[in-house]
Amino acid sequence: MLQPLVNEGSRNLPLLENQASRESNARSYPRRLPLAISKAEGIHVTDMDGKTYIDCLAGAGTLALGHNHPVVVEAIKTALDQQLPLHTLDLTTPVKEAFVDELFASLPPGFAEDARIHFCGPSGADGIEAALKLAKTHTGRSGIFSFHGGYHGSTHATMSLSGTLHQKGAVQGLIPNVHFLPYPYSYRCPFGVGGKRGHQLGTRYLETILHDPESGILPPAAVILEVVQGEGGAIPAPVEWLREIRRITAEAGIPLIIDEVQTGFGRTGRLFAFEHAGIEPDILVLSKAIGGSLPLSVLVYRKKFDQWLPGAHIGTFRGNQLAMAAGLASLKYIKSKDLSAQASIKGRQLQEKLGELQYDFGEIGDVRGQGLMIGVEIVDGNGATDRLGQPLANPELASKIQRRCFQKGLILEVGGRHSSVVRFLPPLIVTEQQIEQIGNIFSEAVRELCLSREISVAG
Repeated sequence: MLQPLVNEGSRNLPLLENQASRESNARSYPRRLPLAISKAEGIHVTDMDGKTYIDCLAGAGTLALGHNHPVVVEAIKTALDQQLPLHTLDLTTPVKEAFVDELFASLPPGFAEDARIHFCGPSGADGIEAALKLAKTHTGRSGIFSFHGGYHGSTHATMSLSGTLHQKGAVQGLIPNVHFLPYPYSYRCPFGVGGKRGHQLGTRYLETILHDPESGILPPAAVILEVVQGEGGAIPAPVEWLREIRRITAEAGIPLIIDEVQTGFGRTGRLFAFEHAGIEPDILVLSKAIGGSLPLSVLVYRKKFDQWLPGAHIGTFRGNQLAMAAGLASLKYIKSKDLSAQASIKGRQLQEKLGELQYDFGEIGDVRGQGLMIGVEIVDGNGATDRLGQPLANPELASKIQRRCFQKGLILEVGGRHSSVVRFLPPLIVTEQQIEQIGNIFSEAVRELCLSREISVAG
């Protein structure tokens, strides 16, 4: 039987009780990860009782260099010592120009040479909102094509683009003319075939919509996608599919928006996830890690789209100078230490470690991901299937695994279909030894829970 996550007498408890009594019902993480953090460094956080946890949530991917990395702290201190203005709207500063220089130097040359940048409000969702407005302004069209399982934010418009039905049910009147297309999710292929054939059917379906005069759907203002679906369950898109989507949208004159809010800045093994396929977006949305752990969000897009009027998309906090200083320092460090390549190596190491469990436990349905963005899909261990013949999701066990890992000092997130995917998003600075430790804790949790279930069933 699982022990309570917060014991009586814990110094976490008063803070958690205050939080529960004063914060909204919409709070989410504290319900599954009930801790009050007293300090944090690197990949570790320490709670009020002095217990240390490995943080494989990392601010949902925001903390590329972990907590309080020295280069980030030094960049912030330097900015403060130099009396840098903390708030500038969209007025420029030397730090802002240096940040843009470094970002453009990090993009594929062909894209950077033809680029404009727009600073948004400090959330990724605001960046997506801006991208929609930019595409609609350029094309004069209203529709958007998005994908099953995608997640682009929780604002009114970005929720409209996302696949998460549980958020949408209580909010009526979302933006119209959003059409959802099948994403290449081989483990649960919407066409029931999986693999290469599955994603070929998906791109054929898109072309049919665009070229069939009786498809019933007008050409959209944009197509938006994640190269690796994050909240959707760490699902990487095949490079062939991405190339086909890029070909189709280019030939049809449809702007391609790539949402790299969670994948950007080395997370997937390249600085930007779209580089795996050798393609370039028309509009790129960046946030989370781009601010070096502080709030920042930008669009980078081709010059021909720069047709909106002054003030067309504004935001009071789009001039977060500390975030630009921290983001500049983070990007330089990621590049100088080649942390993108390290993410690829350590991601494979972790996937192999997690994949070993599949041989012993049928509950480990799928282990997948790209770089340090990994998901383990938890299913019924007896081989039961749903009405479509796909493995039956097991959200109850996924939640128990998350809980048991938390008790053992490992913070993980759960997402994906039916909240049955345990997700790993460690900072890029994680070491090989720490990867082993993460894998061992997870393995222990799975073995304890699955073996106890088998004993219970046998008894």
